[in-house]
Amino acid sequence: MPKASVTRLIDNRKDKLIEFVLDIEKYPEFIPFCDNSKVYERSDNGDTINIIADLTIGKGPFKDTFKSDVKFDKKNDHIHVVNLGGPLNHLENNWKFIEIGNDTEGYKTEVLFDIDFEIENKFLNILMTKSFQFGLEKIADAFQKRAESIK
Repeated sequence: MPKASVTRLIDNRKDKLIEFVLDIEKYPEFIPFCDNSKVYERSDNGDTINIIADLTIGKGPFKDTFKSDVKFDKKNDHIHVVNLGGPLNHLENNWKFIEIGNDTEGYKTEVLFDIDFEIENKFLNILMTKSFQFGLEKIADAFQKRAESIK
């Protein structure tokens, strides 16, 4: 299964970045190969925010949509995502946010992201394994660029 992780230090406050990551409807505006997104449910249960959403990923005729269950643990500043359906046998990703800085010097947030997934199509799974870290870096670049612009 393709697995990868990336860590970025982003020039923004933690709460802004969490809000940004949970704004799934805007992903097609800036994430490479994200063609569409749709949120079906969003609920705030005090300690957690739960979201059920679709993402359509791909290019040209090679697009697929998968449904995800997104849970934000407010106490631990952690977002956990698992797939509920689509072309994936397995998807799990995690976001962790650690704020560094203060009002005087400014704020930065260390964002840790890891992903582990398996595509049903074994051939595509092999291809993704070979190029996935590169693709994840491109996506992380897009997230960072957009996140640093939303002060």
